[in-house]
Formats: sequence, structure tokens, C-alpha cells
Amino acid sequence: MVTARQVRRVAMSLPRTTEGLVRDSVRFRVGRIVYVAMSPDETTMGFGFPKEERAALIAAEPEKFFMPVKSEQRYNWVESWMTALDPDEMREYVFDAWCMVVAKRVSAAYLADLPVPEPRPATRTQRMPAVIPDGHPGTIRPRRPAR
Repeated sequence: MVTARQVRRVAMSLPRTTEGLVRDSVRFRVGRIVYVAMSPDETTMGFGFPKEERAALIAAEPEKFFMPVKSEQRYNWVESWMTALDPDEMREYVFDAWCMVVAKRVSAAYLADLPVPEPRPATRTQRMPAVIPDGHPGTIRPRRPAR
């Protein structure tokens, strides 16, 4: 479950974001373009999302996502139930919506400033070479035909 406070924290951490109140609805924008909006009762969150992929997202998870009202369907926008989203998922959608509206150089600079995560230790299968040379202890020798 996601709260309005969590959405606000993520959105306001992104460069050039401003928060506004329009008809009791909290909206986060870059310049004049809104990329995330919460309903006045904070039960739904709308965010920028490509129109071409919107139907597939809604069809895949109809319990989380739904179409915006008819007058807003012309925009790159989708709505979600905040109780159905988990924090990591919300963070991803807010960030992707922000990337849609901000200049590419701004998002590239923001991504460049993020710390690089430590690589995970390799598993046994990842450490083994793709081709094992003949004579190696890990080589499986073919069986001899039975006489």
C-alpha cells in the first residue's frame, strides 16, 4: 500500500519538480506539465504513461490500473489504486512519468549522479565457463557403447 506521503517524497526528490493543488487534487509537475496527480481523497494516483501501452497495462493488472476519465484519455495518462501499489512499483512509475516530461539531459544527469549498486556475487553457474575444455574435471565423457 502506498501513501500520499511516500508519493510526495519520491516526486519531490526529482529535479525541477514542483507541487501544486488544483481543485483539491495534489499534482506534481515539471514546468507546466503534470506527471503525477493524486485524487482529493488520496485513493487514486494518476501518472504519465504512453497511450500505446496503456491498454496492455490495464489488461495485465485490472485490479491496480484503470483508464482515466473520458476527457483525459487523449493524454499519455493512466490511473491506479494507491492501495494496490507497492512502494517500489510506485517509485518506478513516478520516475518513468517524470522522465517523460523532463528534458533528456536532465534525466541523464540525474541518473549519472545516482550511486552504482554493488554487484551481487556470482552463482556457481555464472562462474563456470560456457565451454568446458576437454580433460577438465567437470567434463562429461560420453559413454562407451555396450558390447
